[in-house]
Parts: sequence; structure tokens; C-alpha cells
Amino acid sequence: MTASGAKAAVEWLVSVAPDPDACRWEWERNPLGVALLPAGRRWDVLILPGELGYPTFDVLTRLVDRPGPVLADFGDARMGFFVPPGTVARWVGTGVRGAGGGTWIVVPYPGKVTGGVRWLIPPDGSGTLTDASLLELAMHEAAGRLAREAPQEGD
Repeated sequence: MTASGAKAAVEWLVSVAPDPDACRWEWERNPLGVALLPAGRRWDVLILPGELGYPTFDVLTRLVDRPGPVLADFGDARMGFFVPPGTVARWVGTGVRGAGGGTWIVVPYPGKVTGGVRWLIPPDGSGTLTDASLLELAMHEAAGRLAREAPQEGD
């Protein structure tokens, strides 16, 4: 990520913070390089278990040139896909958690590697988000692949 790209991403992310200057300060001084940001203003986050998230990520990145931002935790147990605000309130799905209005998420500084959560696709600062319908389609395809690849009884 270029310096100008990171700056645009930071500005986009901190625009939702109650105090953008305090958010920037936290990122600069927090040894983990993370800050808490409210979901539900410019984005919601759909959180998938890693075993479904990574195959979904693979499908999604084949469908579109640049999906919206995607986070992964350090242990790869969960992935968070940034989707339009309001998505979580309408989402019906088993095993998928959501962070929408009234919730907060841990967000790493764009372009920095931290020990906890990291960007698989960092924000570009333009507000690009993953279309929820496209994400759902990618999830269905990924789940179908996983089901076909799973060992069957008697194998």
C-alpha cells in the first residue's frame, strides 16, 4: 500500500470515529496498531468462520477486481467482510455474525502488520464495499465446494 493510499484509507476509516484525532493518536501509540471503530455508519461487517471465509474470499476475488475491505484475525479463525450499512439488520444466515449499528470492531492501521487482526484487502479510501448479494453468492459457491470436498461416510 502506498503512503497516499494508506492516508486515504486512514481518513475514510477515522471518519466514523467519535473523535478522529483520538483514533489517529491511538493507532500511532497502541503497540498492537489497532483502534476500535463503530460499525453501522459507513459499513457493516459480516464475520465468517475461517473455514468458510477463506473459500468465500477466493470465490469473491475471482468475481470482482476489487472487493471491499476484508479483515482476518491472527489465527485465521474469523474473517470480516465490509458491506454496506444496514446489511447486518437484514442478514439471515447460520454461522455468520454481524457487526452493525451499535457495535464496535477492532481495526488495524492500514499498511501496518500487527500481531492480532490484519487486512487481507485494506480499504482504498474511496468507500468501496463488498456487495452483500455478491458476498452471499460467493458464500454459497464456497459452501458447495466444501460440501463436495468433505469426506463422505464410508470413505
